[in-house]
Amino acid sequence: MHDGQLFVLAIIALSIFGGTAKMWVRAKAGLPPEERSDRRSRRSIGATDLAAERQVHLLSTENEKLTSKIGRLEERLAVLERIATDPAERTAREIEALRDR
Repeated sequence: MHDGQLFVLAIIALSIFGGTAKMWVRAKAGLPPEERSDRRSRRSIGATDLAAERQVHLLSTENEKLTSKIGRLEERLAVLERIATDPAERTAREIEALRDR
């Protein structure tokens, strides 16, 4: 064999050994095996990170709005429950007191 062929075989052997060692380390750490598609997706992380960050921001904003809306609805429900369970005279007096303001 020529030196060039030995060099190519050495590179191939090192690549196989490196891949095997990497899989062994991932398995020892309890991580799932890496798929080829995972390696490809890591190349375009910049664009997806920006989109994911924007999506998280939009969802956080929507979550805040919905949380405040639920709070207001709970307050209204408490008032309606109080009206439904209180005697009619007390409710009438409270309404008249509000009108006198």
